[in-house]
Amino acid sequence: MSAITSNLTHHFLIAMPNMADPNFVRSLTYIAEHNEQGALGIIVNRPIDMTLAALFERIDVPLEADGLAGQPVYFGGPVQTDRGFVLHRPAGEWHSTLVVNDEVGLTSSRDILQAVGSSGEPPEVLVTLGYAGWTAGQLEQEIADNSWLTVPADLAIVFGLPPEERLAAAMQMLGIDFANLSESAGHA
Repeated sequence: MSAITSNLTHHFLIAMPNMADPNFVRSLTYIAEHNEQGALGIIVNRPIDMTLAALFERIDVPLEADGLAGQPVYFGGPVQTDRGFVLHRPAGEWHSTLVVNDEVGLTSSRDILQAVGSSGEPPEVLVTLGYAGWTAGQLEQEIADNSWLTVPADLAIVFGLPPEERLAAAMQMLGIDFANLSESAGHA
């Protein structure tokens, strides 16, 4: 197993225009974990036709907190699309949390949804169905093949912008306009 060249935990993956996988076309993916075994992330700009109110009703969790009912649920990726994942700030202490850093966590246990439903805590959440996963070396190869651009994540993009603005905002962090990218890759 080869060592990873740089750790992409707490980075965005920006799908290049030549992305062939329809699950990731024009996607912005937040990487919650990247190590020698692979990578795990969630797509943060793909709302689905479901609100938090509908999801909470479906899983029989009361949603009493104000202002959350109309928030969208997101397609987090093609793996385990029947499971919910919550990207949240602050990280807190939940039953099944991948602590990304001191600021943010990714949780898949029901207790966080119960807390969100009753008190609206944690205050910043993005709820997805499914996640994106890569085996050892797979993401590195996809980056080498020019399928992705990477940039350190800015959570203000995830929690502060509407989903349709997130990809462009991440691109701007690199000083790039998506419209100026070519669909053909070149290698020096």
